[in-house]
Amino acid sequence: MSKNKNKKNKKNKLSIIPLGGVGEIGKNMTLIEYDGQILIIDAGLAFPEEEMLGIDFVIPDITYLKENKNKICGLVLTHGHEDHIGALPYVLKEIDSVIYGTRLTLGLVEGRLREHRLLSEASLRCVKAGDKVDIGPFTIEFIRVSHSIADVVALAISTPVGIIVHTADFKFDQTPVFAEMPDFGKFAEIGQRGVLCLLSDSTNAERPGYTMSERDVGEAFEEQFSRARQRIIVATFASNIYRIQQVIDASQKFGRRIAVIGRSLENTVEIASTLGYLEIPDGMLVPTEEVDKIRADKLTIITTGTQGEPMSALTRMAMATHKKVGIRPGDTIIISASPIPGNEKSIGRTINHLFRQGADVVYDKFSCVHASGHASQEELKLMINLTCPKYFVPVHGEYRHLVKHAQLAEQVGIPEENTFILENGDVLELEPSGRAVRGGKIEAGQVLVDGLGVGDVGNIVLRDRKVLAQDGIMVVVVTIDKQIGNVVAGPDIVSRGFVYVRESEELIKEAEAEVGEVISQCIADGVTEWHPIKNKIRESLATFIYQKIRRRPMILPIVMEV
Repeated sequence: MSKNKNKKNKKNKLSIIPLGGVGEIGKNMTLIEYDGQILIIDAGLAFPEEEMLGIDFVIPDITYLKENKNKICGLVLTHGHEDHIGALPYVLKEIDSVIYGTRLTLGLVEGRLREHRLLSEASLRCVKAGDKVDIGPFTIEFIRVSHSIADVVALAISTPVGIIVHTADFKFDQTPVFAEMPDFGKFAEIGQRGVLCLLSDSTNAERPGYTMSERDVGEAFEEQFSRARQRIIVATFASNIYRIQQVIDASQKFGRRIAVIGRSLENTVEIASTLGYLEIPDGMLVPTEEVDKIRADKLTIITTGTQGEPMSALTRMAMATHKKVGIRPGDTIIISASPIPGNEKSIGRTINHLFRQGADVVYDKFSCVHASGHASQEELKLMINLTCPKYFVPVHGEYRHLVKHAQLAEQVGIPEENTFILENGDVLELEPSGRAVRGGKIEAGQVLVDGLGVGDVGNIVLRDRKVLAQDGIMVVVVTIDKQIGNVVAGPDIVSRGFVYVRESEELIKEAEAEVGEVISQCIADGVTEWHPIKNKIRESLATFIYQKIRRRPMILPIVMEV
């Protein structure tokens, strides 16, 4: 009897499991599991770190979902940013689920799924703020919040154990563009009902005060537009619909037409315009091919490249390699975004090149041309005070952000023991009695996407790429007659990224002689198998090169037998 009771209690526990988005920025994915059914919140990607050479982006490890695909009851998307929807095409190749999202979010998702030829197979359900939807054992209420993209919803998830609130990415913007006010009243009402656990955005937990309103950015644009005498080029995130609309509005006010450059931006503008989230006056949009026909003081260009990405439109303009648009002296360049951590150098490099070409560059450090989409400390406190949760889990941030957010929660009355700072894969169990405990760990981590390869690049490949980038490669080619044990040809050394051969002929000759001695010794010792010979060549040559010039190139011996 006691054993059955314990099984029942375990079955009735609710688990919160982050697969991504804690201890990091990006690849947001959280699981809510109860009674053998799993609700997925978001499926995002992250951009690669500097040491991830050649990697396009990173997605969550969904091994747990693949092993429990029959338990998945739904996938809910909070908004259309890449760090919340970017992994969806890869996730849907492994699992099958109905996808819930707001109109703009699903519009952006459709574009991604179409690229991967998955749209016809996807089951998409459109929801809006204020809706209430039953998914498995969960009832989800969608709550309007402000962010840097339209149609963002927080989630109030009613479960048999209690209410879980997931804030999504949010800020409490009280003068938002399009008057989409956050629903303060709904958060307060849910708080009155009793919130068991709050999962809240921690991105700006280090920033005191309140986050600047998006409307203030529009005023800053108008000020910059009033000063400009030549072309204006505004770089922004492709998904920032509000920002794009404010550039359009400022351009219209000052008699400028607009051109949109950058594939992702062009796609977003087309989708948002079709769905009614962008209002572009008739005749205002200029095809890229006709940019040079418009008078400089009558043109605004909206482009991508706020993070200094090497292949982005703005970077190619700065490097004078863009096929259709070049920077002219007197152009005003507005970079309307803040650097994602790790991108500071590439952004600084782009800005320097723009200044060299005679442009006037306006960027966030010295202006108000960007507003974060994330809540600062006072708004984070307000969210906690409105919802009055028993337990608190900071999400969406690097570890220091989570710690700072936990400290804020303690300041407004959440006991320290009721706050849980989780790692990806941690399981937080909420019992029917209302008690929360850590319940172990599941497999979680990151999957690297390189071109069309998903997960086929691991730590060993990254290590090799790092060695190649730092010290280059030496290929040693030798041909051996296996019957008589003599060297027929070689050894010859070919190098790339190591030394310039013409200037280091002596070193290469010495290296070839070193390899010749190793092979002769192997033959003298009766070693004729290619594998041990290759190992001896690699070890001896590595030692020789390091002693000579203190470098460690990758060494690839190729032993051919005839």
